[in-house]
Amino acid sequence: MRYDVVIVGGGPAGLACALTLASSQGRGWEWAEGKKFLVIDNGRSDLNKAMLNNVPGIPMGTLGPELLEKIREQIKATNDSVEFLEDTVTKVEGEKGNFKVHTQSGKVFEAEYVVLASGFHKFEIECEGVEVVDNPKSPKPGRVMVKHDGDYKVREGLFVAGLLAGVSSMYTAAAGSGVQVAINILSEWAGKPIVIHDVPKEK
Repeated sequence: MRYDVVIVGGGPAGLACALTLASSQGRGWEWAEGKKFLVIDNGRSDLNKAMLNNVPGIPMGTLGPELLEKIREQIKATNDSVEFLEDTVTKVEGEKGNFKVHTQSGKVFEAEYVVLASGFHKFEIECEGVEVVDNPKSPKPGRVMVKHDGDYKVREGLFVAGLLAGVSSMYTAAAGSGVQVAINILSEWAGKPIVIHDVPKEK
């Protein structure tokens, strides 16, 4: 199967990236229509163990698993451009426009872009051109990040988001980096900087 973007990780960053990519469709942007996205997730997001009391717009006491499910439902309600797979990615090879993403179950997916958003506990994915270093913003030792250009690009076609990109381990920071990665990819497709804003329909 071939996708325009494969996102490795279904936590705050990965899902925020997928939602933003999906929301680009249906706006009359020819370059966005017909794009297909895949989120590969092994269910190990730290958000599964969280309770959220300080996230703007999210009711206090919201549990992480509930929020993850709500975001997945929001993505599915947007359109059918995003697919989800429960699996573990073991290898990413290739280059922009011709990536191959291998999973533990033996599946192989082709992609134009790949987004790494698998968390900061460890990085065991075989991936050429990736440099893994200590995460300087982690409150706990032993956490890692993937080096990037400062705007989440590891190399052409390969982006990193969330805690693996070195952002602080807060929900909004992780989700925001996923949104920015999606915007970066959409801007490359558009050939110019873009953002996605919605306004209420006039009555």
